[in-house]
Amino acid sequence: MATLADIDLREGYADLGEVRLHYLEAGPLEAPPVVLLHGFPDFWYSWRHQIPVLAAAGFRVIAPDMRGYNLSSKPSEISAYAPARLAADIRALILERGAERACVAGHDWGAAVAWLTAINHPGVVERLAILNVPHPRRMLEALRRPGLQIAKSWYMFFFQLPWLPERAVRADGWRAFRHGFEHDARPGAFTPADIDRYREAWSQPGAATATINYYRASMRRPPGRERRGLAPITAPTLVIWGENDRYLSSALAEPDRTDVPALTEVVRIPDASHWVQHDAPERVNQLLIEHFRA
Repeated sequence: MATLADIDLREGYADLGEVRLHYLEAGPLEAPPVVLLHGFPDFWYSWRHQIPVLAAAGFRVIAPDMRGYNLSSKPSEISAYAPARLAADIRALILERGAERACVAGHDWGAAVAWLTAINHPGVVERLAILNVPHPRRMLEALRRPGLQIAKSWYMFFFQLPWLPERAVRADGWRAFRHGFEHDARPGAFTPADIDRYREAWSQPGAATATINYYRASMRRPPGRERRGLAPITAPTLVIWGENDRYLSSALAEPDRTDVPALTEVVRIPDASHWVQHDAPERVNQLLIEHFRA
């Protein structure tokens, strides 16, 4: 499988007015664009196994650091991380990079933003791929009722506290973040060199607060509070789900067909964790290429 070292990886910054997003890009400029959105506590490097393969398959791959992460802008106010503003960033990024539409894939928080980009800005999403995050309405419904997902999502409520979550995640050399990668994923999915790159991203000034503010902002005004507030997704949609997810119940993988009438498939990978693109990169790559070429 091709690696980042095997390709021409272009680095840049997209000035979107409110924020400046750092991104990595690969593949021919004239090729169909694919935007890859990372999750928490990740950055563009989340897609290191996908970027070279998708570029070799004939796509123009754009992998940004979302606002608040790594080298992108980090607004200080919590409201700057409201989900609708995060989705607006992706629309603006696609247009700034000279495209009218793009295929969009997201994992974890990136998947939440990808869902909302397809809902709020359907004109810029050609096809959609979601990795291990439920449709926003399914997630909100799960958090409103007692059950397994409430227990799995305890950290979302802890993150609502001021300053203490930042202190907790920084403790012992970012042990909480490291544990999520080193103990949840398959052995070897994250190497010591990978963890060093993540630690550097987490240590960027303001990054800890900015990334936790995603959770603070989302709980203040969650998308999907009213059914009429979320339009059906018209882009053909693929859902990929690692079944060994300690953070999200696999019962949430299947979206409501009224919300996603263009759902093409839900692919469950039994031996993969929440970090599905790291645990099963070849399978995920195959699925993304087939979906984006269809």
